[in-house]
Amino acid sequence: MRTALGVSYNGTAYQGWQSQPSGRTVQDALERALCQFTTLPRVGTLCAGRTDAGVHGLMQVVHFDTNIERPDNSWVRGTNRYLPPDIAVQWARPVPDTFHCRASATTRRYAYVLLESAVRPSVDAGRVGWIFRPLALDPMLAAAQHLLGSHDFSSFRAAECQALSPVKDLRRIHIQRRGAYWRFEFEADAFLHHMIRNIMGCLIMVGQGLRPPEWLAEVRDARRREVAAPTFSPDGLYFVGPVYDAQWGLPDSVAAFDWLPG
Repeated sequence: MRTALGVSYNGTAYQGWQSQPSGRTVQDALERALCQFTTLPRVGTLCAGRTDAGVHGLMQVVHFDTNIERPDNSWVRGTNRYLPPDIAVQWARPVPDTFHCRASATTRRYAYVLLESAVRPSVDAGRVGWIFRPLALDPMLAAAQHLLGSHDFSSFRAAECQALSPVKDLRRIHIQRRGAYWRFEFEADAFLHHMIRNIMGCLIMVGQGLRPPEWLAEVRDARRREVAAPTFSPDGLYFVGPVYDAQWGLPDSVAAFDWLPG
């Protein structure tokens, strides 16, 4: 029987999503909790989108196969009993064997929350990125237009990226400010390793007047990582979650946007 879970987590204390020999990843913690709850020796999970060290998840979707049947709320409460306080299962649903949390996703959404302040964050430390120089909205909006659509994003790709193709369809970039916080929203069919953090570095350079908006088109077309800005901090990056067709009957991950500043 295949089960899908919606999982949220604060990634500050973890070495990313994917299992590592250290055992200090979100996947490791989730699989340990599932094993304790089910009393099975191993429960292997797959996720909709792997996140890096320090990156947070608002609605990571995973699936796993077991011979155990439980009510949906039992999966939620039982697994959460064994999870640390910074990881929580939000929902559980039985899904057909044809569902795959990664392959069935139509798009994926991320948000980056950025604090513009002369003083570094304290209460928000690890949960927001930080800049102390002012940003201008209009140049960043103009720059973002050069990235929309299907492009080779090699200039924004980490050297260790394992994606088979650097071509991705970036369908939406939305930027807004509320008080001292900026929120950047991204939606694409898929993302490369460090793609958003590298785009963020470039947008911030434009927003601070260090580069013109047209520079993003030059970076895009160069297809070389060294021409882009340095990779920005993971602290304010959130995997909002995948989007699925209604046929799967899964909760709408977009609702997780609501609590974010900006």
